[in-house]
Amino acid sequence: MTFEELKISRQFLNAIDDAGFSEPTPIQCKAIPPINAGQDVVGVAQTGTGKTAAFVLPILMKVKYAQGDSPRALVLVPTKELVIQVHSVFESLATYTDIRCVALYGGVGPKTQLEQIAKGCDIIIATPGRFMDLYLRNGINPKKIKTLVLDEADRMMDMGFMPQLRNILEVIPNKRQNLLFSATFPERVEKLSEEFLLWPTRIETTPQATPVATVTQLKTAIPNIRTKLNMVSHLLTEVYPNDRALVFVRTKEQAEQISKFLERTVSGGVRGLHSNKAQNSRLYAMSLFREGAIRVLVSTDVSSRGIDVPETKLVINCTVPRNSSDYVHRIGRTGRAFREGVAHTLYDPSEEYYLGAVEKHLPSKNVIRAVPMPEEVLIEDTQAAEAKQMAMDIDLQKRKADPTFQGAFHERKNKKSLAKSRQQRSARRRK
Repeated sequence: MTFEELKISRQFLNAIDDAGFSEPTPIQCKAIPPINAGQDVVGVAQTGTGKTAAFVLPILMKVKYAQGDSPRALVLVPTKELVIQVHSVFESLATYTDIRCVALYGGVGPKTQLEQIAKGCDIIIATPGRFMDLYLRNGINPKKIKTLVLDEADRMMDMGFMPQLRNILEVIPNKRQNLLFSATFPERVEKLSEEFLLWPTRIETTPQATPVATVTQLKTAIPNIRTKLNMVSHLLTEVYPNDRALVFVRTKEQAEQISKFLERTVSGGVRGLHSNKAQNSRLYAMSLFREGAIRVLVSTDVSSRGIDVPETKLVINCTVPRNSSDYVHRIGRTGRAFREGVAHTLYDPSEEYYLGAVEKHLPSKNVIRAVPMPEEVLIEDTQAAEAKQMAMDIDLQKRKADPTFQGAFHERKNKKSLAKSRQQRSARRRK
């Protein structure tokens, strides 16, 4: 199928040609016709397969041109980085129109954004919190909104956004079209979506939590964090010395510490990206990575879904994500637009449980291939504090699997008690 067969208007076809897209992706082929027909749609597709354009193009064709001062479409996303990414897609595809798109997110003063809205806008892309903040300041008139989009719907409803979303649903018109898009859409999130979707058309181009086929998935067992850092440096300097890479970690502290370590050991430029960073600093790091001015970005999961850089060759999971959804979104930062990519997961003994849980949720065709640690990578001793923390994590995992499990401490205590009782029995026999 071609974009012409999807009945895309000429001005948008010209913008598509400028963007370098030759043909629509499966999610675009399946989603655009029912959206154009006014249906509510739930779209589930692999990350990096064109989900954003699948709702951007129909919305632009529906809006057509600038009109009035109030917005007619609202796109809600979970993070600031994703607001900027989606806004850039709208701007790119609306090049040959006068449609006005405004990006609203926190971390900056509301004055400038209020001024932008006051000048007139047709489409708003926003985080839920900032939208409600500006609405309560009487900065947004929502009465003409005819289309609502929740992008990354699973994350929106799974991260505590539901109270804000309910507030927004109360102030926008009831007669509207609802669109939900994400790479994963678990059953419990689907139940939440039933609050505001009525007989939606569900479009699923691939099974849920399915990584893109062009991504080679690898895993390596590593004894501790210091050895992990040596392995990360080896991958970035010896195996992929010229490729752009994303290093994912679980916490803000890890992102800060690991980015500083890599700055000293890896060439090409390294930046950290996490929620403690100032807004301008995060946007600047993203722009540097997108432009190729830096080669490595160290990020937490909070920022992972707003990173859309097709040139990213390598994703390193320095820590194992706690669920399959985060894993899919992490490795979906490479292999975008059907390019080749590599996702390498490094796991210590305390993370085997989480990696096993991730692998169980992946389709049988998506195998994470085990590769040994190269001989030239220096193996560091495990620090006492880290060994203790890993043991506590393993105990916690065992308790979740078996509520009667009492932990390694109790096992050692029972062994000592048993040994002591044996000694006492032996002593009595000798007497």
